[in-house]
Parts: sequence; C-alpha cells; structure tokens
Amino acid sequence: MQNIQEYLLDMSDELVVGEFNDSYKPIMDGVGVCAENYAKWINQEHGTAYAIVPSVPGFVDTDPFPVIRVPSVMVRSIKPYRVGVPWASKKLREFLKDTPFTIVHSHTPFVAGRMARKVAKYHGIPHVSTFHTKYRDDFARFFTAPKLIEAFVKKLVEFYDECDAVWTPSESTADTLREYGYHGNITVAPNGTDLGRPSEAERAAYRRRGQELAGLRDDEFMFLFVGQHRWEKNVELIIRGLGKLAEDPSVGPFACVFIGEGYASEDMRKLAKEVGVDRQVRLLGKIVDREALKGAYARAGLFLFPSLYDNAPLVMREAAAFSVPTVVAMGSTTAEVITDGDNGFVTENDPEQFARRLRTLMHQPDLLRRVGRRASETIFRSWEEIVGWAAEEYRAIVERWARGSRS
Repeated sequence: MQNIQEYLLDMSDELVVGEFNDSYKPIMDGVGVCAENYAKWINQEHGTAYAIVPSVPGFVDTDPFPVIRVPSVMVRSIKPYRVGVPWASKKLREFLKDTPFTIVHSHTPFVAGRMARKVAKYHGIPHVSTFHTKYRDDFARFFTAPKLIEAFVKKLVEFYDECDAVWTPSESTADTLREYGYHGNITVAPNGTDLGRPSEAERAAYRRRGQELAGLRDDEFMFLFVGQHRWEKNVELIIRGLGKLAEDPSVGPFACVFIGEGYASEDMRKLAKEVGVDRQVRLLGKIVDREALKGAYARAGLFLFPSLYDNAPLVMREAAAFSVPTVVAMGSTTAEVITDGDNGFVTENDPEQFARRLRTLMHQPDLLRRVGRRASETIFRSWEEIVGWAAEEYRAIVERWARGSRS
C-alpha cells in the first residue's frame, strides 16, 4: 500500500483541503468570510475544499461547495457565536477520518483549530493556521486577572508552535503574534474581497439602492461603518466625533450608517442620543445580502474604520472596490496600508480632531474621488487572486512535507 509521503507527492497538484473555522454563515465576521472564500476558490479553480464550521439551528447551506457542519452549542458570553462540539457526532468523526485530505488549514486556534490539528496528526499531513486577531484583547474582555490572561496567551502560542506553517494577514499582525511570544516563521497571506470593481453605470445603480436602503435625501453626505458593533472597534470615537461635527452650524446635512450587529448596538444608540446625533446615526443591523451591501458602499462618501483592534479588515478592501476612501486612526494596525491623503486618511484618536478632519473632507469631493481611485488601485485585491497564491503555497508545503522537510 502507498505510504503517506508517496500519496502526498502524487496528490500535491490535486488539493483536498479542510478549511476549519469557528464562525460561518449566518453568523459571519471577517474570519468567516476568509474561510468561505478559501473554500469557494479552491473548489472553483484548484481542487476540493470543505468548509468545516459550527452548525446553526434552522440554517440551510446553499454554497456551491461542501460545507460540513459541526454540532454546536450557544454560549451566552460570546453570543451570537456558537461553540462546536465535534465529539458529539459519530458521522462527523467518520467523515474526518475517511476523507483523503492533503492539507488542513485552520483560521482559529480554538475548537476548530484543535480539530484541524487532530485531523492533521491522524492523516499524517501538514497543518496551516492563520493568526487573524488580537486575542489578548478578547481574553481581557472576559478575565481581569493578568496572570490568567497571560496563561491563555501562552496556550495560544503553544498551538501555533505545533503548526507546520503559520500565516497572518499583515505584517502588523505578525508583529502581534511575535509580541505574544511566537518565534517561528510567519508568512503574510493578505485578505481579499469578493466585491468586484463596478462600472460607472453599475455604481450609479448601486448608489440609488444604497440611498433607499439608508433612507437618505440627495443632499445628505453619507459616512459608513461596516463591522461588529463592539467598543473594541472604536465606534465610540465615531459617534462622539459626529456629535462634535453636528455642533458646527456650517456643516451641511449628513448621516452615518452603521451596518452590523454586536453587544454594543443598544449602547451605541444611547450614546448617539446623548451627543445629539440620534437622527443622523442609523443602525441598520446585519446585512447578509451582498447586493444590498454594495449599495451602501456605492452611496458612501467616506468609510469610517478607526478600529484599534482589527488587524487586516476585509471591509477596507470592500470600500476600496467601490473607490470609497477610508478614515483610520493614527497608530492603528489598519493604518499600515494607508498613506494619508493618497489612498485614505489618517486622523488622531480624538473626537475633536476626528470631527475636524471629517468636516474638511466632506466638502472636498474632488479630493475624495482622487483618493478613492488610489484606494481602488492600491488596497483592493480579489479573493480569486489571494486564494490562487494560497493554493500554490499549499502545494509547496505538501511537497516539502512529503519529502520530509517540515515547514
């Protein structure tokens, strides 16, 4: 019988990939979008991929590729996310044992990541894992004892130490993982977007749809935020900055549309009322329909994303697809790809300064068009392109593994 090394050498061009993650539709975030697009484009152009993700009661998958659902439970403290319980399904265990994977890729160090590691060990194949998030910040939300937080960070680093290849979506994210204590090799694997660049006619049609979606008048300038409604995203800066902006009687009509959901949604409404912009701030909730989301991007004049938490937000690339420039906070990881005044704008992390910059920009349409075009040229990258690169990396990793040289 053929041994695993011979099998992997024979199959290095015929990828069979397990894409493991702890979030997926209908409970989506940026990492879930990554897992979805890796599975989509591997199946479409490079081999076979399975998205192996938590189940969600009542949700029916319609993806044009295989989605394997892991039994899951709701945990109140991380709602709406669900926690997978893979040991609860004999059918899942048999699938993972019987499927001839050539490589597995986890997008999380938690349940799905450990499931991927176990599958890799069982089959004797390489395990790639992407470090996406500032997990120490997440741990600090749930635990106050510094020693406990550091214990979790240590366990996280131990997980990546056992992986055969570690990827991050940006250099800054790699620096974060190194700060946590990881000393191995890191490959930067950028994120992409599934939103293509529209033609002028398409953009005009989407713009009308976005105006209806947000309930705007023609003369209202639209700011846009897309993402989870969490204080870590620095949404307080946006709302307080808008409050300062509204205090200036010379500022024309404007609205700020927030798309997403999260634990801070209701408090964001209260803060908007407190600072006097409850009429201008519109929380539209989660929008799964990508066509509707395109309308929001097309109608926006500026995309606001001053998060100090995010590493490589997909939403910035989505905005760039529609030539909408992003405003980021000075010192944030997201500012890594922004050159102020060229392909986006960088502002101080202060409501007064934030408002002053918005006031200036909303009255410079020519500048916004020029910077938006540069954003499209320099920040936009398609998932097809990104996953094409990843498929070649998978093949190289599989071949090195098969020849006995672990990455």
